[in-house]
Amino acid sequence: MTSTTKTNPLWKEAKIKNYLPHMTVPEVEAFLKKSDMVIIPIGALEQHSSHLPIGTDFINGVELCKLIAQERDILVAPVLMAGQSPYHMAFAGSITLSAEVIVKVHMETVESLIKHGFKRFVFMNSHGGNTAITTFLVDQINQKTAAVAVDYAVVTKPFLKEAAPTNITKLDRHAGTGETSDSLFLMPSLVQQEKATATKLTLPNHLAKMLPDVIKEEPIAKLLFLSEGLKAVETGKKTSTKEMTSTGVWGELDPKDATLERGARNIERQIAASVKFIDRWNELIED
Repeated sequence: MTSTTKTNPLWKEAKIKNYLPHMTVPEVEAFLKKSDMVIIPIGALEQHSSHLPIGTDFINGVELCKLIAQERDILVAPVLMAGQSPYHMAFAGSITLSAEVIVKVHMETVESLIKHGFKRFVFMNSHGGNTAITTFLVDQINQKTAAVAVDYAVVTKPFLKEAAPTNITKLDRHAGTGETSDSLFLMPSLVQQEKATATKLTLPNHLAKMLPDVIKEEPIAKLLFLSEGLKAVETGKKTSTKEMTSTGVWGELDPKDATLERGARNIERQIAASVKFIDRWNELIED
């Protein structure tokens, strides 16, 4: 007799190699015979305007890690979806966690994986608000555990070829053309580009004056701008997202101008740089 029972109509996932949530115990044991390296994305659940999902940072981070893990033996182990996002809380659906919680969850994750034989950890921060947390977390792991941890942004930088647009004359950061382009490549079915809208930024005067230098990547201007920009309402800095932009886009370019081609180029650069770093790390620890 032929069964007419149907499976979950919403299930679309295919098994991904080296992706811990999809793996069985024997598969993890087999992996450990080849590699002791783990990559952990640290993302966020926060508003990304009207055209990108709230899970953009988490999803894009996980998807990039998965792609890297198809090229080299590195275990992808996401454990926390939300990050530090207090400045987005005026937008419905955003979630923010304290730095202490984020560090504690990831420290306990590393301690668990160490017990199974993993020794090397790469933390990929896919949300700007987690930058300082990632730096501290990496140091705490190196200071307090038997493992060695590194920051993805730091270790891949030497291997990244300059291919970013050089004709940018306006600010383009959160939910802008760059992030939307990456999303068109990494999670195309979740991008609603037809709903994207340009925004008019309202910045405190002294930050507005910094913009030309920030756009040119002048290091001191950029450091000061990001130290003050995108901070919670409670700080009184007048730089929470809602205070600067009604749409949630923190940039002056129209996200409708994002392209799949730009996203593909950027992700290909990231994967190539990641592979070169992994190969170099493996080379340096060979007996």
